[in-house]
Amino acid sequence: MTDDMTRGDHALTKASEDYLEAIYRLALEDASGDGTVRSVDVAEQLGVSKASVNKALSTLKESDMVEQSRYGRVTLTQKGREYAALVWRAHRALRLFLESDLGVSPERADEEACLMEHVLSADTMGRLIEYLERQGLDIPA
Repeated sequence: MTDDMTRGDHALTKASEDYLEAIYRLALEDASGDGTVRSVDVAEQLGVSKASVNKALSTLKESDMVEQSRYGRVTLTQKGREYAALVWRAHRALRLFLESDLGVSPERADEEACLMEHVLSADTMGRLIEYLERQGLDIPA
């Protein structure tokens, strides 16, 4: 299976999930509080070209995950926000598990969590989060 194919119960490709997660994270950090992000900031965070971001945004718009204003600011739709929140929560849970239970370095845990978050089923992810919560660790939604 290639990165361009959707996996299991994932509605988006790995690449699309990465873009959606980046938009979500940038929106959370947005100082203006309006929840919009610039595509150039997405490009910078992911280390890709603005053209790559524009292509990804087209796909995300077709999937009803984002909206883009005339001036280029990007906003997550309700559907996009919910999906991105799940991906970001999965990332944080996996990173926490790798660091706390397996002793993986923070840098490697972050890199590998980013890979794993795209392939685990919702069932497995839910079980991991339940396991972490039983250990007294909280991964807020």
